[in-house]
Amino acid sequence: MARNKNFSAKMRWWRKQRGISQLDLAYRAGISQRHISFLELGRSEPSREMIELIASALNVPLREHNALLVAAGYAPVWRETNLGAPELAEIRRALNYILTQQEPYPAVVVDRRWNLLMANGGAAGLIDFLVGPLTPGAKVNLADALIAPDILRPFLLNWKDVAGYFIRSVEADAAADGTDETAALLKRLTAYDGVQALNTASLANPSAPVLPMHFQKGDTSLSLFTTIATLGTPQDITLQELRIESFFPMDNGTDEVLRAWGSKRGRRP
Repeated sequence: MARNKNFSAKMRWWRKQRGISQLDLAYRAGISQRHISFLELGRSEPSREMIELIASALNVPLREHNALLVAAGYAPVWRETNLGAPELAEIRRALNYILTQQEPYPAVVVDRRWNLLMANGGAAGLIDFLVGPLTPGAKVNLADALIAPDILRPFLLNWKDVAGYFIRSVEADAAADGTDETAALLKRLTAYDGVQALNTASLANPSAPVLPMHFQKGDTSLSLFTTIATLGTPQDITLQELRIESFFPMDNGTDEVLRAWGSKRGRRP
């Protein structure tokens, strides 16, 4: 019965998080509302197949789909493979291809919590210019780098707007995936100096089609916007949580700087 209550609480949390009624969930899952009610009350034990229906209807991420299974007393079904594992060689090849095609513009691959997993030469060059070269093997979290007071913030002229927008995206992530890890990331970011006082009202009247990042260091000015892509039809937790962020110049001056840096990298022996 304890396991039933654990599953029931998680199922009810996800339904409310998605903002749908028991009737709506019943329609999506193709079962009766009475059955949904019994599952949420712990009066019915879910089968593996029923959990699959519920998780699919609620669009529950693979990691939390496993958590629903475990809460109901079943073994998890979705694996979480290290990105460096041999079985993901073709995925890594595809990611490297994307990063290479983005040159000389920066591009990175990060996980759900913005930990840096891969970067192209353009991204390494940008980081090197702003804060110095990365230490080989060092763990880098791009969310901390953006929000913390002493890394990228001193060089980001419109930090308040960019940080405000980014914090809202992490809030959305925390609501969407329901994990303790994303909630902890959000708590850590909002604890940095100046974050609680961010005023995002200026975003209500944007002057550009996208929000750029305006970097300034010495006489060099860079204006960049980003795109974020994910892998289609992932069947592995690691792959579902991957993000590919690509940076593009917002003006000709930025384009010229990035291409000049790329040319210098290409001439190195």
